[in-house]
Formats: sequence, structure tokens, C-alpha cells
Amino acid sequence: MASPKFHNSIRKYHRWIGFFLAGIMSVYAISGTLLIFRTTDFLKFEQTSVRQIETNLNANSLGEQLRIRGFRVIEEDDQTIRFANGEYNKQTGEARVTSKEYPIVLDKLVKLHKATTNSPIYYVNIAFGACLLFFSISAFLMFLPRAAPYKNGLKIAGAGIVFMLCVVFFAS
Repeated sequence: MASPKFHNSIRKYHRWIGFFLAGIMSVYAISGTLLIFRTTDFLKFEQTSVRQIETNLNANSLGEQLRIRGFRVIEEDDQTIRFANGEYNKQTGEARVTSKEYPIVLDKLVKLHKATTNSPIYYVNIAFGACLLFFSISAFLMFLPRAAPYKNGLKIAGAGIVFMLCVVFFAS
């Protein structure tokens, strides 16, 4: 069994890391809430860009060149191809694309959650996950195993696990 000194040390580290993570979790909470609305136009503004691509492309080739998710042609004639987010001039190769984007600060917050192994910020996400894991485990090490808060903490954590499993399996 660990000594009271060990448990007090864990409390100290838990407190320090908890204060540090409070700032990080605030940012993640804001960006995570924004991601809930990513399929809507909430807080987004229209941005039109003009791209110069090859001339005389057909509809399929145009979709591949523009790399627009859910690309679909609305109307096509000899001169232009009109698609859901803009139009393409076959003779000049000019594609005018309108998209809805977040302002730069909000866009950075959203990309925080979408980090992949190609992004240097994914190290921050891994470190954050590791800190949260330490945080959840250290909560139990702050109390002696025979103490009432420890036993109650195990019950509450068990209820949290069951709740989250129900959400994962039944709500998604």
C-alpha cells in the first residue's frame, strides 16, 4: 500500500496539472462546440475564390480538379458548367467557387480537433490525451484505498463509464 506522502504528492501534481488543463479544456470545449455546427452555416461567412485550371474539362474531371466534397453539376452548356458552389468557364479555364468559411481564429480552433499525423499540432492532442488520462487515474490516487471518497469515486466512475458506453452504443 502506498504511503500518505505518495498520495499527497499525487494530489499536488493533480492540482497543478488540473489548473494547466483548465485552460486547455476551455479551448477544446469551444472548438468542440463549434464542430457540432460544422454542417450548418453558423458563424461562417461566404468566401469566393477564382481558380485557374485546365480548359475544356468535362463535369467529372472538373470535380476531380476542384476537389470539392459532394460536387454535383447543376447545369452544363457549351460555354460553362454550373455546379452547387459556383461555375466553370470551359474556354478560359476559370472556376469561380463560393464556399462558407469560419473566420481565421475560429477556423484554427476547428482545425485543432481535426489534426492528423501530418500536422505538428497532433503532438499537442496526444499530450492532452495523456494528461487527461493521468488526471483521471490520479483522482483515485489522491485518497487512500480504504477511505470512503475512494470507494465512492469508484462507484461514480463506474456510473460514468456505463453512461458513456450507453451514449456510444445507443446514441450514435
